[in-house]
Amino acid sequence: MTRLLDIQNLSVTFGGLHALKDLNFHVDEGEIVGVIGPNGAGKTTFFNMISGMVTPSSGQILFEGESMIGLDPNQVTQRGISRTFQNVRLFANMTILENVMVAQHCRTSRGVWGSLLNTKGFRQEEKEIREHGEKVLGFFGSRLIGYRMDQPASVLSYANRRRLEIARAMATKPKLLLLDEPVAGMNPMESAELTDLIGKLRSEWGFTIVMIEHDMDVVRDVSDRVVVLDHGETLAQGSFDEVSTNPEVIEAYLGRPLEKRK
Repeated sequence: MTRLLDIQNLSVTFGGLHALKDLNFHVDEGEIVGVIGPNGAGKTTFFNMISGMVTPSSGQILFEGESMIGLDPNQVTQRGISRTFQNVRLFANMTILENVMVAQHCRTSRGVWGSLLNTKGFRQEEKEIREHGEKVLGFFGSRLIGYRMDQPASVLSYANRRRLEIARAMATKPKLLLLDEPVAGMNPMESAELTDLIGKLRSEWGFTIVMIEHDMDVVRDVSDRVVVLDHGETLAQGSFDEVSTNPEVIEAYLGRPLEKRK
């Protein structure tokens, strides 16, 4: 398999405390990798560093063999990495369709003058952006299309807001999709539906996926490989069955005496 993302000896320190320490991690093209760990394990910091929101103290992030260190989040997106957030971050006053259309402007080429002059090329590009936005929204069935597309994102239910955030990430045409707790706050039926859709993000759209998730049913059902973080370090990795029965992983979730934390 082709290695898409390769993280080598990555560390980040905040005020002398290690959020991540000498982390090694990789994702092969076409994989779905689940990242789990107790609260405070460094999972969100891990995503923030990949997406350019936090600069590592040391180490390397390679995407398709090229360094990502020092890139701004918009440059990371242009390179082919997109993400969702644990706390939904939509443009609440924009319509549902506008939310996915605006995400595509990292791929546009007509620029400010094309917009100001309303050139033929600009109009064609906007038409293609709208069509792609509608296609992305259609992936989620009837929940985000039809009359809903022209409604503001603020009217959506919580579950549909999470779907729209995934749609917005999809719209950037990424190669690697980072999903930060995609089913958080959903009921069991909604979680099961989104679990099925995560699998289709790979099988139908060709995305490679790294997913942070606390719902072990979701992790079990879609992950090819599971990586466990604890105190900013890799505690274990392997299949879900291997990881879920690992004594050290069980201790990390259930707690362990301080004298063992060495």
